[in-house]
Amino acid sequence: MPPPTPIPPRRLLYVANEDYAFLMHRLPMARAARDAGYEVHVATNVNAGAGAIEAERFVLHPIPFQRGGLSPSAALPTVRAIRAVATKVKPDVVHHSGLQASVLGSLAALGSSTPAVNAITGLGYVFTSTTLRSRLMKQAMVALLPRLMNRASSVVLVQNPDDRDALRALGVRTDKITLIPGSGVDTDRFQPLPEPEGPISFGFAGRLLTDKGVRALVAAHRLLRSEGLDFNLLIAGSPDPANPASVSPQEIEQWRQEPGITLLGHVNDIATLWRRCHIAVLPSHREGLPVSLLEAAACGRPLVSTDAPGCREIAINGETGLSVPIENPAALAQAMKQLAQSPELRARYGQAARQLVEDKLSARIIGRSVVALYDRLTSRSPVAS
Repeated sequence: MPPPTPIPPRRLLYVANEDYAFLMHRLPMARAARDAGYEVHVATNVNAGAGAIEAERFVLHPIPFQRGGLSPSAALPTVRAIRAVATKVKPDVVHHSGLQASVLGSLAALGSSTPAVNAITGLGYVFTSTTLRSRLMKQAMVALLPRLMNRASSVVLVQNPDDRDALRALGVRTDKITLIPGSGVDTDRFQPLPEPEGPISFGFAGRLLTDKGVRALVAAHRLLRSEGLDFNLLIAGSPDPANPASVSPQEIEQWRQEPGITLLGHVNDIATLWRRCHIAVLPSHREGLPVSLLEAAACGRPLVSTDAPGCREIAINGETGLSVPIENPAALAQAMKQLAQSPELRARYGQAARQLVEDKLSARIIGRSVVALYDRLTSRSPVAS
């Protein structure tokens, strides 16, 4: 008898606008899928992340991706490239990472019956900004999203109840939406850390955007220093010129000259930031479920954030940290000072933050949930739409 023909592995294709975004937000679930037997492919704009992606034994497909908008002239080459990769790979399931990738990937998939996961990880600048350009873009999204997201072969993945409700309000059907909180954090890599010695230090990790609350954070730090408090602020991250909410090089240079502020730029090993800080701060306007706070929580750091969608799921007021209104430097400074002056609160909130990650938000837990979603999608035969 001839040996049985081996069954080929199911193929999973991730579509992300940047390689660093895939590595930051999708790596735990991609590892879980690989370990569950999926052959993982990644289509993305490649900068410096090719080696890291290929080291995971993922198949990399460079494609053009212009961030910062969805204009037809910029979108068409990306749609064509995604479609070409999908035609070549013949994936069993496609995972679009973020709003832009979900829209362009869904356009590329028109006429295809391949199951797709549209991961809307926070609704982004288009939905948080009040500029004329963003309002017009939002109107376009309101018209387009339900048609793309309600396709028979797709599901929408969100990370918090607020985004689920917002998508429902936009016309995405409830039965199309799946909520899995966050991307997961490696609790083996990110372990509880002892507090550093010396003056109290606050840590911020993220892109330097108004939407991330970094300007409000600097203003709050100035208030604290004006009271004679010898607190330090460590900022890990870089501006994002493709995003209209990015801070300017002139602002960054001004911050660099201010006492108590240290600008670290991009930090490869973010645990080194939390090793130097007592408290993690992210006064964001809206998130899916912020990776920086997940990682800080895993390190046992108390959290200060806003009562904004996504943030409130991890920075739980009075449990894992303190929350304040959006763009309120005075309230933010008061919360920072309260934690800075209470070792007991820092210890209690930090322990609770770590426990929350272990119980609900670890890479193992989230990975199992996402792989179960892939398995469910690949076990059925959707109808093209």
